[in-house]
Amino acid sequence: MSIVVEDYHKVYGTTVAVAGLSFRVEPGEVLGLVGPNGAGKTTTLRALAGILTPTRGRMLIAGYDIVQDPVLAKSQLAYIPDDPHLFDRLTVWEHFRFSAAVYRLYDWEPRAEALLRRLELVEKRDALASELSRGMRQKVAIGYGYLHGPRALMLDEPLTGLDPRGIRTMKDLIHEAAATGAAVMVSSHLLSLVEDLCTSVLILNRGQLVRHARLADLRQEAAADGREESLEELFFRLTESVPVPTATPTENGARP
Repeated sequence: MSIVVEDYHKVYGTTVAVAGLSFRVEPGEVLGLVGPNGAGKTTTLRALAGILTPTRGRMLIAGYDIVQDPVLAKSQLAYIPDDPHLFDRLTVWEHFRFSAAVYRLYDWEPRAEALLRRLELVEKRDALASELSRGMRQKVAIGYGYLHGPRALMLDEPLTGLDPRGIRTMKDLIHEAAATGAAVMVSSHLLSLVEDLCTSVLILNRGQLVRHARLADLRQEAAADGREESLEELFFRLTESVPVPTATPTENGARP
C-alpha cells in the first residue's frame, strides 16, 4: 500500500513548480516532506490527492493511478491540508456521517465516537463547523480523515492551530497509522517535528529533489564525516544554492 511518484512535473505557463520528482513511500514509513516556501511541497501533495493534474508523470496510491483510477486511488487515501475547509452548516458529527457515506462505511459509529474522544471533540459533537476555533476545525478534519482507515496519509502542516494535547494526539495517530502499515507523508516547516516523527526525509527546493534518505542514514553519514549536524543544519546546507528550473517548450505545450 505504498505511495509512488514517477517523474512528476507541474508547470504553470513558464513557471516550473515541480521538475522531475520521483520517490516512493513504503507501508509503515513516515516521510517528512520539507523545503522553503514555494519549493513544491503542497503542489506535490495536492497532485497526489487528485486535486491537481500532473503536467507529466505518474502517481500511484496503493497501486492505483490517481489520474487513471481516481475513485479507487482516493478510496485508499486521506489528505489533510494546512487549512481544511469544512462544511460550515454541518455539525461535527454530521461531518463524520458524511465521510462514512462517501466511503460507504458500515458500523462506523464506534470508531467515530472513539475519534471524538481522542480529539477532545465530544463536547463539540453537535456544534456547527462555523462555530469552531481554528484548532477545533483542524481536529475535525483529522478525525473524519482517519475514519475510513486510509492506507495512504498525506498531512500538510498537521499541527497548525493544535494545543499541546492535540499535538501529542496527532503524533500518536501518525505513529499508529504507520504501525498498521499505512504509508504516511508529513509536510512541515517544523524541522524538529520532522526529525522527531519521521523515518525518512525528502528535501525539495525550487521544485527539485535535493535529498531523499532515511534519517538514520543521514545521521550515520554525518557521524562518519565527524559532523554533529541536525536536520535543520543539513536543510540549510543543501538548499542554499539550487538553480531555478525553467519550462521547456514541450512542457509548456503539455496539459496543465
